[in-house]
Amino acid sequence: MIRHISTLLLALCLSLPAYALNLNQAMSALGAAKASGQLGEQPNGYLGVVKPDGQAEEIARLINQARRAEYQKVAKDNGIALSDVEAIAGKKAIDRTPQGQFIQLNGQWLKK
Repeated sequence: MIRHISTLLLALCLSLPAYALNLNQAMSALGAAKASGQLGEQPNGYLGVVKPDGQAEEIARLINQARRAEYQKVAKDNGIALSDVEAIAGKKAIDRTPQGQFIQLNGQWLKK
């Protein structure tokens, strides 16, 4: 019995990458993840995980990768530091966050 459970667990672990999200799926899931309080906007221009439920970490990872690539392009095209682009994007994202969703201020997650 224990051997069967171990085999099943191993099979499930090995099959997890098959259920991994792609960027389009992550973008589609972002609104619900933010509305449910799993993800929030940070001053550095990236998403942060407020509650690590479901696929929140994977959604944040994929979207943050895409954001970083875009920020790097903007920084290069405009001859400015990446950190400046990140800070501007972070401020805009926090400003646009609807009431009731999470933002990070001074290292703390707060409902806006």
